Amino acid sequence: MNTPTSGSQYKVIGTRPIRHDGADKVTGKAKYGADVKFSKMLYGRVLRSPHAHARILSIDTSEAESHPGVFAVITTTDMPDLVDKMADLGEGVVNMAHLGDNVLAREKVLYKGQAVAAVAAANVHIAAEAIEKIKVEYEPLPAVTWVLDAMHEDAPLLHDNVFTDDMGQKSETPSNVDKEIHFLKGDVETGFAAADLVVEREFKTATVHQGYIEPHVATADWNEDGNVTVWTSTQGSFACRTQTAEILQIPISKVKVVPCEIGGGFGGKITVYLQPVAALLSKKSGRPVQLTMQRDEVFEGTGPTPGSFMRVKLGATKDGKLTAGEAWIAFDAGAFPGGPIGPACMCVFSCYDFEHAKVDGYNVVLNKPKTQAYRAPGSTHAALACETVLDELAEKLAIDPLEFRLKNAATEGTRRVDGPVYPRIGCVEVLQAAQASDHWNSPLEGPNRGRGVALGFWFNCGLKSSASAHVNPDGTVTLTEGSTDIGGSRASIAMQLAETLGITAEEVNPQVVDTDSVGYTDVTGGSRVTFATGLAAYKVGLDIEHQMTSRAAALWDCPPEQVSVESGVYSHNGDSLTFAELAEKLHATGEAIVGRATVAPDGATNGFGVHLVDVEVDPDTGKTTILRYTVIQDAGKAIHPSYVEGQMQGGAVQGIGWALNEEYFFDDQGQMKNASFLDYRIPTFLDVPMIDTIIVEVPNPDHPYGVRGVGETPIVPPPAAIAIAIHNAVGVRMTDLPMSPPKLWKALSEQS
Repeated sequence: MNTPTSGSQYKVIGTRPIRHDGADKVTGKAKYGADVKFSKMLYGRVLRSPHAHARILSIDTSEAESHPGVFAVITTTDMPDLVDKMADLGEGVVNMAHLGDNVLAREKVLYKGQAVAAVAAANVHIAAEAIEKIKVEYEPLPAVTWVLDAMHEDAPLLHDNVFTDDMGQKSETPSNVDKEIHFLKGDVETGFAAADLVVEREFKTATVHQGYIEPHVATADWNEDGNVTVWTSTQGSFACRTQTAEILQIPISKVKVVPCEIGGGFGGKITVYLQPVAALLSKKSGRPVQLTMQRDEVFEGTGPTPGSFMRVKLGATKDGKLTAGEAWIAFDAGAFPGGPIGPACMCVFSCYDFEHAKVDGYNVVLNKPKTQAYRAPGSTHAALACETVLDELAEKLAIDPLEFRLKNAATEGTRRVDGPVYPRIGCVEVLQAAQASDHWNSPLEGPNRGRGVALGFWFNCGLKSSASAHVNPDGTVTLTEGSTDIGGSRASIAMQLAETLGITAEEVNPQVVDTDSVGYTDVTGGSRVTFATGLAAYKVGLDIEHQMTSRAAALWDCPPEQVSVESGVYSHNGDSLTFAELAEKLHATGEAIVGRATVAPDGATNGFGVHLVDVEVDPDTGKTTILRYTVIQDAGKAIHPSYVEGQMQGGAVQGIGWALNEEYFFDDQGQMKNASFLDYRIPTFLDVPMIDTIIVEVPNPDHPYGVRGVGETPIVPPPAAIAIAIHNAVGVRMTDLPMSPPKLWKALSEQS
């Protein structure tokens, strides 16, 4: 058995094979959601609210229904009544009644772009004409789009059935504050009294979108037998199945979700928007129906990350020891309750060993799209606040910023403010790698140039995964799993199976299949797939190896325990067979060999990363140019280093956009004014340099190959690192994201 041990030399893990889906991706043969086509398929469009907040008085669909080429029109009256019911989607719990209202509005619209009605027609042009013929009478209501405004007692109330949940205690009156979170460790008053220096600052961040290139798309076929099949781009086919079945109020066994290739998600393609609508249109029309969002619909009608207001206070002794930390964080949840305020409160002080800490968090509903996860949801906001204040402390104490972080870094045994005690982690190691890096030790010369450093954390998760595999006569193995592949997980999972079996990565053929073809598997999110689904593949490999050993024993007429296995070679008393040679004899010696496993690993895998950035600021325009960027991160064990590096680089680029340009811009009526990639400015290759990466490997003790999740940590440090670099370049501390040229120019003007 290929049991991994510390320091062992792997044959597959750590190499860089060509990804199994590479040929299809580069030749255009891979099937994405919009590539699904059926005979007599109809095309749908969704009518969306022009108001940020309004009561729906009436909807008249008669003219649209009689329009030539229209086969079906639906409104919320075609949907079952949904009561308050909480459903676990694998990366969070959602109220199905709120989810249903977000799919098609009932009594009120709560943000511009909320879906109100939908049509299915012979082509997209007829569908677009038809939705213009639906007449909706609205009663406009006051709107609120800033989190602190929404918390006021006299703010427009979005829901009369939302009551503040304060650590399990419900308020007696309706409120826009749907949740409060309070964490306390030690005594912060004692901690601050022991400090020689205390720094407190306030921060604001704007709403930003994940920026995936592929819009949301779903095709549904409601069959005559009552079974519904959905083809869609999703981060979780089982989560999609659960939501669709619950919203349609049909048995979960009646819904099959076929995951297509996905053109990006980053947390934004977990919840459903189009899938139940396409299914209802299909039921009403008797044909398959495809719905695809336009780009403005993606911005206005799906879930971005929250805007926020934060206040962080830190105290330290003159020799650089942190004595206390206090954070007050308010996130906007968008139109419906639920959001990443919990992770923000968990992560804000997660990189450091505080004896005394206090965190207060507030989740607030307001008239913006319902927020969704975006790569380490909540942690990027929190790191901006904590790391910026920490850097100011280091500056005022005249302590090297990396030394200051090392002096206070979390280690094994550190207890976070929210309770968990760290096992073996790599926080210190990534800081030491940053200290030793060429970037940190290279001079930075020239006017208006500065270097910044920031540390970031994401706890990652395990959740549930299933996998199976069967051995083919030619010695290859077909792997079946249910984790949507966004960043190369087919390869990383196949490589773990190959390593376990002692075969090559190319000899494993991984397949991502539908919800009827594999056991339950949670979403591709939380940096869990290579860890958890990889663990399932490892156990599948052990199952196969056990069966292969028994088959070899039968051939040699000996007990199975007398057969040894080393690197895929089965041996007994001088006889040996390779995996492929033994596979060739399987049909002659018995039934087929199928391995299977399902896992639900507990606990977090804890990812830490340090980012170094050099910038140059143009004082005349406020434009910030990124000159150099290095990402250092603990991967536990890099299964496929190229994909780990890609995750590190991709997260950094998204964080750069978040830091410098990206924001939802709302007018005073709650209307988003920049719902296109022309006006919502994500980074291009002209905006970022080549991004260097340093992979640190501190093995995760809870995984046989030491894997830690890597996908989310890289987006956490960039805004903080860039804000610190800007300060070191021109002397101003930016506390409002994005740090766009107008904002920075204004700050520079006020400074002078």
